[in-house]
Amino acid sequence: MKVVTFGEIMLRLSTPGFTRFVQAASFDVTFGGGEANVAVSLANYGLESYFVTKLPKHEIGQAAVNHLRRFGVHTDYIVRGGERIGIYFLETGASQRPSKVIYDRAGAAITTLAAGEIDWERVFEGARWFHWTGITPALGETVREQLRLACQTARRAGVTISADLNYRAKLWSVEEAQRVMRALMEYVDVCIANEEDAEKSLGIKPKGVDVETGKLDEAAYAELAQELKQTFGFQAVAITLRESFSASVNGWSALMVDDRDCRSPYRSRRYEIQLVDRVGGGDAFAGGLIYGLLTKNDTRQALEFAVAASCLKQTIPGDFNLVSADEVEKLARGVGSGRVER
Repeated sequence: MKVVTFGEIMLRLSTPGFTRFVQAASFDVTFGGGEANVAVSLANYGLESYFVTKLPKHEIGQAAVNHLRRFGVHTDYIVRGGERIGIYFLETGASQRPSKVIYDRAGAAITTLAAGEIDWERVFEGARWFHWTGITPALGETVREQLRLACQTARRAGVTISADLNYRAKLWSVEEAQRVMRALMEYVDVCIANEEDAEKSLGIKPKGVDVETGKLDEAAYAELAQELKQTFGFQAVAITLRESFSASVNGWSALMVDDRDCRSPYRSRRYEIQLVDRVGGGDAFAGGLIYGLLTKNDTRQALEFAVAASCLKQTIPGDFNLVSADEVEKLARGVGSGRVER
């Protein structure tokens, strides 16, 4: 079953353990990025997963390609060229000290994509699903145009399209995001969001919600999901629900409404997570949801799979969710004691 994602993969430089940027004498090196993270999840679940991007021809660009291949992602459609790969620096928070991210991604290879460098007809030949995030159109007009072409081609090919809104204030303004993202929603079948993304990217705000309190009003989020679905005509909307008690402990669940068997919003099981690395948690949710919607007949089961997958990711260092479908299914069935498996 062929699935395709399109976006930027970056070099990730993390301070060791919980050290601060000003303390670090070295950095831990890995790679990550929204759509790449989803591609790895889907490959781990046994799907034929393809990631599309542009990377430099030099050794660091090749290291990123090799990293994807290591986890079973197909790299056939990656364009080589440009001068640099984007970088992000991560300082992991603890207790009441939040994590911090610093980006160094201006002029990354993906922003130099030219017309005709990607053959989207070939990319989507035989594909079932296409996924992108709101980070990708925020990278500039050239990337935005390629994303629009990808969506149009996928739509003609009958491919299901999902988008995780993923608003990033360091990349663009609310006004630009809404102008671009609202227009792109005409191509989207499955929308994935949280309350901030829905407001900043699409201008729809849940009523009476304050993300700083750590408390959730389920009815408000259900109303948000319904409003998004009705406004943009999505087949399905999934809202992730994070309760941030501290940088170390989060509550995690999700809510979904769709045309199949969740016409009334359905809230998943809730997990309380002792965080190891929350970066990529939303991407793990997206990957789990795509897999669930492709392989399960019941939307509720698909959502429970997605939430369990994301819960597990947030216990794993790095951007990628390195778990199998069997491990996710086990947690989704309620086996989550953490006992040593011998």
